[in-house]
Amino acid sequence: MSDPLALFPLAVAAGGGRIGAHDSDDVFEAQQLVAAGLTLLQRSAPLVRALSGKRSALLLPTSPAFLTALAASDGRGAVLINPLAAPAEIAFQCHDANVGAIFTIASFVPRLPANLPAVLLDDSPRTARILVDGRQLDVDLGAHHGLSIEGERGVEGRDEEAVVVYTSAMRGTPLGALLTHRNLLVNGRSTIDAMDIRSTDHVLAILPFAHLFGLTVTLGASLLAGARVTTVDRFNPAKAAELLASGITTVVGVPAVYHAMLTHIERRGVRFADTAIRLCVCGGAVLPIELQQRWFDVTGAELREGYGLTEAGPVCLFNRVGRPNTRGTLGVHFPGVDVEIFPPADYEHSVAPIAAAEPLPDGETGEICVRGSNVSPGYLHGAHGLPRRGEWLYTGDEGVRDEEGRVTFLGLLKPMFTRNGFNVYPREVERVVGTMPGVTRAVVTAIPDPAKENDILLRVSGDVSEADVKRWCEQRLSTYKQPSVIEVLGR
Repeated sequence: MSDPLALFPLAVAAGGGRIGAHDSDDVFEAQQLVAAGLTLLQRSAPLVRALSGKRSALLLPTSPAFLTALAASDGRGAVLINPLAAPAEIAFQCHDANVGAIFTIASFVPRLPANLPAVLLDDSPRTARILVDGRQLDVDLGAHHGLSIEGERGVEGRDEEAVVVYTSAMRGTPLGALLTHRNLLVNGRSTIDAMDIRSTDHVLAILPFAHLFGLTVTLGASLLAGARVTTVDRFNPAKAAELLASGITTVVGVPAVYHAMLTHIERRGVRFADTAIRLCVCGGAVLPIELQQRWFDVTGAELREGYGLTEAGPVCLFNRVGRPNTRGTLGVHFPGVDVEIFPPADYEHSVAPIAAAEPLPDGETGEICVRGSNVSPGYLHGAHGLPRRGEWLYTGDEGVRDEEGRVTFLGLLKPMFTRNGFNVYPREVERVVGTMPGVTRAVVTAIPDPAKENDILLRVSGDVSEADVKRWCEQRLSTYKQPSVIEVLGR
């Protein structure tokens, strides 16, 4: 029998970490939360039947309940749905991934597809409420004070599907990227090494766990290392800054998050002289050097930039702790990840697998390519997303490596831009708007914005009004994909 600690939730439980919400006095052992998830399956035959031969889905805020839901998925692939997703996006992902039941909270229920069994975890890990076939079933999850799991702590994860994350909408429709237990565990343990995560750390979780940056780095690595995690279900710069000044040692975020916190700190004069903060990690979008300098001046902590992508578990490069922080660079390769610069793929005409090529010498500009046990085996239904050549995954990002192995990001090759750390694919927004009656053409353009990375300009041709287009987008696109400026050009 394979080692149970080769499953991501059980390995995390064995790490001995703790997690609690910032607005609650409850701090749970990871073992308690995983035990509650396993108990949920044992005590709910309707849930087991609903999940038989199907995947689960998780539509949850950043909270301890996320770990209970992962455990209750019982080794099957769990579709991680962004809590900002619109009803149409939730329905598409659940249908495309063959989801049998969704773990969520009561306030999200109005966004769910009709007749999809739902498990409400508002009171996790004490109780759960199951909604199935028009019936309601309350399940007592017990009073768990630990979970005894026998196994080898450092075992490699299984090459079985752990989670599915929808991304890579370069052609207009998001693809479900498959991540295995091995992908997540390898990257989580590499995070502990490269970022020097310690059991004494107190980590602030402000990124969605539905985003692999949040799942692997903030949740997985921290709990694997035995650290404490405090979650914030909805990012508020004032609350986050207050928490940073009161015992947090580690924070992981995207540039927009740090920009918002820094603006608040500078306006309110929050003092950081005697804080415990020692590690600040940033990724998800380009980090301006000016923001790094301001952050250091105010907090005394270096803002260390890294790089990754969903299809790689996600982290591939980082300005490692224990080495000088080279501002303006993505750092060096993550432990266990190979990174090379190759001649770029042709994203304008094709993203299919490409012909053989040799890596470029240091100092030459090309496409950042990665390989390792962190790299996804592919997409649902065998779809083609980012191109591959053998074991090498082409990232769609342009960069250059210096003679010391540091990589500098130079721009995007794939048709995409970021907003608040989330990926926005113009063709996806254009496709959704293009299905609106009366629209003959839709064109999306990025508007650079120092606080959000980019805003969205949508130009529409057709017999529609700006208000109608706005409503259409609100019903069908995630919050971060909503156009900030809509221009109707007529027919």
